[in-house]
Amino acid sequence: MIKLYTAPTPNGRKISILLEELKVEYKCILVNLDKKEQFKKKFSKISPTNKIPVIEDCEHKKIIFESGAILIYLAEKYKKYLPKNKYWEVLQWVVFQVAYVGPMLGQAHQYLYYNSGKSKFAEKKSKQYTKHVYEILEKHLTNNIYFAGRYSIADIAIWPWVDRHERHQIKLNKYPNTEKWYKKISKRPAVIKGYNVV
Repeated sequence: MIKLYTAPTPNGRKISILLEELKVEYKCILVNLDKKEQFKKKFSKISPTNKIPVIEDCEHKKIIFESGAILIYLAEKYKKYLPKNKYWEVLQWVVFQVAYVGPMLGQAHQYLYYNSGKSKFAEKKSKQYTKHVYEILEKHLTNNIYFAGRYSIADIAIWPWVDRHERHQIKLNKYPNTEKWYKKISKRPAVIKGYNVV
C-alpha cells in the first residue's frame, strides 16, 4: 500500500497518474494548501520542505518527498516507465521538468494567472521563460512521439504542467508537436483517473 499525501496541483497529479498507470493499491490523503495544512507539525515530520506530494511506502516503511524523487522511486520499485536502455534519457527530462519546467511555469501561474496586472516586469519575464519552455518541448517532440522514445515518467512529469497551458497564456496549436503529444496522453485512462483523484 502506498499512501499519497497530495493536492490538485501539477506536482501532486503526476504522482497519482503514475500510481494509476502502475495499477498499484494506494490511498490519497488530501493536504489542503489553502488552509496551510502543509505547514502543520504532523505533515512537517514527513515533508521537511512543507511541500506536496509525499508518499509513504507502507510495505517498506519508507517516506519519500519531492515529486521527482517519488517518480524515480516508484518507477524503480515497480520496474515500469523507467526502462534500463533509456534510463539516462528519461532521467534528464525528469530533471529538466523539476529544474526548469516546474519553476518557470509555476511563476507563470503566479504572474499571469493568480496575480495578473500587478507587475508588468514579472509578466514580461514569465512570458519569455514560458515561451522558451514550450519551444524546447516543441523542438524535441518534432522527431519524438514521447520524451524518451516511449511513454515514461518523463512524460508523466511534464504533462500536468502543459495541461495548464491556458494559465501560461499559451495557444497550444502554435506548438503542433506538443499539442499532439499532449492530446495523446490526455486520452490514457490512467491519466484521466489519476488527474481527478482529488
